[in-house]
Amino acid sequence: MDQVKSNHDEGPGINTRSIHHGESFASETGTVMPPIFPSATFAHGNLHGFDYTRSGNPNFRILESVLSSVESCKYVTVLASGVSAITAIVSTLEKGDLVLCEENLYGCTVRLFEEVFRRFDIKTVWVDFTDEKNFSKIIDLKPKMIWLESPTNPMLKVIDIAAICDYAIKVKAPVVVDNTFATPLFQRPLELGATLSLCSTTKYINGHSDALGGAICSEDATWKKKLDFAQKALGLQPSPFDCWLITRGIKTMPLRVERQSKNAFAIAQQLLNHPGIEWVRYPFLSSHPQYEIALKQMKAGGSIITLKINATQNQTYEICKSLNYFTMAESLGGIESLVCHPASMTHAYIDRDTKLKLGIDDGLIRLSIGCEDLKDLTDDLMQALETLKK
Repeated sequence: MDQVKSNHDEGPGINTRSIHHGESFASETGTVMPPIFPSATFAHGNLHGFDYTRSGNPNFRILESVLSSVESCKYVTVLASGVSAITAIVSTLEKGDLVLCEENLYGCTVRLFEEVFRRFDIKTVWVDFTDEKNFSKIIDLKPKMIWLESPTNPMLKVIDIAAICDYAIKVKAPVVVDNTFATPLFQRPLELGATLSLCSTTKYINGHSDALGGAICSEDATWKKKLDFAQKALGLQPSPFDCWLITRGIKTMPLRVERQSKNAFAIAQQLLNHPGIEWVRYPFLSSHPQYEIALKQMKAGGSIITLKINATQNQTYEICKSLNYFTMAESLGGIESLVCHPASMTHAYIDRDTKLKLGIDDGLIRLSIGCEDLKDLTDDLMQALETLKK
């Protein structure tokens, strides 16, 4: 089957919506690309109601407008990073509130809940949401919020978002979905029933590894008001320059992400047959444990591949460092390919027993596939994996 399904909605297509951002706040100049508005303060009584950049800036609104169009949602709040987006959402909770979390979340999300928010008596319970028997915990525990990520980092678990939202409605719990890996091109959490869809715009949205940002999408005006308040009150605002870079980057996102996803699918299929690899995890491989769910709620499998080899940390490092076109680094989603060792990088501070329970051991490798030529990437991976024979 074709790995990338149709992504055409009624009205303008996704490529068109990514390119045309609407208001540029510079109509008198005729500029095609909106300028950067680096001003920290604005004269009182201006036409657009700006006063102080911590509470709003033309570059924020431009980026929010195009993200709203791409996500097909009413409201977007842009923030300084993905972690800022997490912080903004959690800031709406109260002392003693319980958050029911998928057990395999982004490492910094876990750190925030366990080492920061816990000090303010925000409670967390961690469950495996790929096990349907755990859905009943939503009814039993009646959490104030449910926190999901799909696909998860780094195990690429695919969560049945719609099914969990059906349970959440019964206890009136908002559902938050970190959609960073899938992007709004391949998955629409709000359409599946989620309350909030957040992402790190640092990753695929910008796509060039040169700007930090985060965004939260919703259909609820009350949530928009809460999140804008958090942006201003907690100082979670992005910089105008980063918003400008991300606005520029999003224009090529459909082209980049489709190429990356096609590369990743082909590479994942090839790695399946390598004798030195124990298993390969990719959402659109039929061997994926939640393959049917991935087909149901995603338009493509994305560009992250996780694989497991039987090796020590030093041996795994040797493979990662011997790659020519994959830089060993954290982050993902840029046009360049990256390789990450989650146990010692993104999830380094999580205790060993917890990591092993989740499957994050010394032989786990996460690949972020870029836009390079497919043959160059596959040749590079094959030569690096030759070290396993030694």
